[in-house]
Amino acid sequence: MIIGIASDHRGFKKKIKIIKFLKNKKYQIKDYGTDSLENVDYVDFAFKLGAGINNKEIDFGIALCSNGIGMSIACNKVKNIRCAKVNNEKEAKEAREDNNVNAIALSSQLYMFEIKDIISKVLKTKFKSFERYNRRIEKLRKYEEK
Repeated sequence: MIIGIASDHRGFKKKIKIIKFLKNKKYQIKDYGTDSLENVDYVDFAFKLGAGINNKEIDFGIALCSNGIGMSIACNKVKNIRCAKVNNEKEAKEAREDNNVNAIALSSQLYMFEIKDIISKVLKTKFKSFERYNRRIEKLRKYEEK
């Protein structure tokens, strides 16, 4: 599995730690930036991450900013992206099982052990392809086409 990761300046330090964590778990990583603590616009990096998913460069995306909200909003502006802003393992599991998210947004204010638990949970959780979940995702797809 290839995982894409993107952050703004506020998520940069945690992004580096996450990359190390994922590489130790034998995941391939594609880093979409930012590459420093210099002030940047999170939107630019969220769009790059979304494009990476759509272009099939990566299988799953992780986005970080100060509170995760901005990255989530920006990722969800990209067609075909279902990014959930998650705060804990339960939300990560449900985002994947019920909504088949292809990206998550995280707050860089979370402790590293929390981030590791969230990422581990979302990556090992499979989509429950129940009729009602498929129906809802299809409605989202149709809405994007309008």
